[in-house]
Amino acid sequence: MRNFRLGRALAHGALVSALAVSMLSTSVNAQSVDLSKWSPEYVRSIAGTEEYDTGELCGNVTPLDYTGKLSFWYQGVFEGDPDLLRQYYKDFFEAFRATYPNIDLQEQALTYNDLLDKFRTALLGNAGPMVVRLQILGGVEFASKGYLQELSPEDVGWKTEDFWPGAMKSVMWEGKAYGIPTNNETMALIWNADIFKRAGLDPENPPATWDDVVAYSKQIHDNLGIAGYGLVARKNAGNTPYRFMPQLWGYGGGVFDETDPNPTYSEVRINSDASKAALQASYDMYVRDKSVPVSALTNQQADNQPLFLAGQVAMMISHPSDYNVMLDLQAKATGTDKEKAQTVIDNMRYGLIPTGPDGKRAVVFGGSNIHILNPEYVEGGVVDEAAAKAMVCFWTSPEWSLKMAYAGSNPGNLNGFKTKWMKERLDTIRFLDVTTSMLPYGVPFPTLPETPEIMNIIIPDMLQNALTGAMTVDEAADDAAKKISDLKGGGGL
Repeated sequence: MRNFRLGRALAHGALVSALAVSMLSTSVNAQSVDLSKWSPEYVRSIAGTEEYDTGELCGNVTPLDYTGKLSFWYQGVFEGDPDLLRQYYKDFFEAFRATYPNIDLQEQALTYNDLLDKFRTALLGNAGPMVVRLQILGGVEFASKGYLQELSPEDVGWKTEDFWPGAMKSVMWEGKAYGIPTNNETMALIWNADIFKRAGLDPENPPATWDDVVAYSKQIHDNLGIAGYGLVARKNAGNTPYRFMPQLWGYGGGVFDETDPNPTYSEVRINSDASKAALQASYDMYVRDKSVPVSALTNQQADNQPLFLAGQVAMMISHPSDYNVMLDLQAKATGTDKEKAQTVIDNMRYGLIPTGPDGKRAVVFGGSNIHILNPEYVEGGVVDEAAAKAMVCFWTSPEWSLKMAYAGSNPGNLNGFKTKWMKERLDTIRFLDVTTSMLPYGVPFPTLPETPEIMNIIIPDMLQNALTGAMTVDEAADDAAKKISDLKGGGGL
């Protein structure tokens, strides 16, 4: 059943809100696709309309018979990813080696939580890789310190207009580009229609606002004794800001002014009344209502997935890939657990992220970017530029930026939306329309060197201080504001 009320939501207010408009380029007509028409119908209309030969295109950047050597680090698949994504990662490296058989590729996969820390350590010892693919919030930190080369789409055969404007913001430092987007992520609300029905809620109507999420979560817990919402508050895990920031922005808050059309990041807003209202909502669910998992302080999304499949969590924020994850987990279940899991899968619904009390809808404009290092920070002191550009071209091509985002994200190269693989995934991945439709509501993390520290440490610390009772909501927000001001004023990390 594909009735997740998306059409109704779009019909009643147009897809692109005032916030969404601020995320679109002023030169929208120059883009590879028409972002002003963005909707599930438009995406379907362009899918499968163009063909691209990756080898031929990248061969114009680095000859296919080029002989060289390349070291490459990237965030690999992890526990919570579907098996489909594992297969595409395997296919990617096989295809690269087949296309460039004379490039000696040494790749290393790292987890999300380990990548930034290991990369920082390697740079201090001038032992980094030639190329690195980092989470979207990481690049500016390293560009600002001189670790990364200037790198734009034009350097590897593409155009800047081939990439989403919000994604290009994340690779800019002082007016120059230091990387290229590989994929763009936006998430959605997932709920269990059967639990809604049993709790006395309309199974086909998700909570419209974050206040509704709090109320629904309480009603589900009070009536059924299970967690209503899969809160995530783990420290030093990207899952936490990706799920809390849409709530913060929805209430009208922010770390700085990152939701404004032209942010300056000069004013700290994490302790504004609106930001505190968002933190209060999490406090109400965790402490007052006890309607979220008690393990939320240590949970990441991979911990919520089995709880959702077991019918112990009714709502969560995540990617469309969670549907494939549920299928993978269900296939491994036995006996009555297999039947229960199938019931949950049959009742999975996806909807737009809830709005704040004033109707503001926002989601993290996430994903990853790929970068080339400056030689002095690379092991051996040399970067094989041609080999590096071959890898960057390959991953950011319409084909592979789509395939490597197949199950749960969106292609960094907008031309990926035109490929036959986009048409295929629209026909085979349930709920993809919803998260694709969230892209215009995406807000990039602040493009500051301090952002990884703020999002992965300070924001989770603020949540934990409030939820554990170590501080009041006001104190936790004020403490976070002071840490952010000190960090930014002190020149960064």
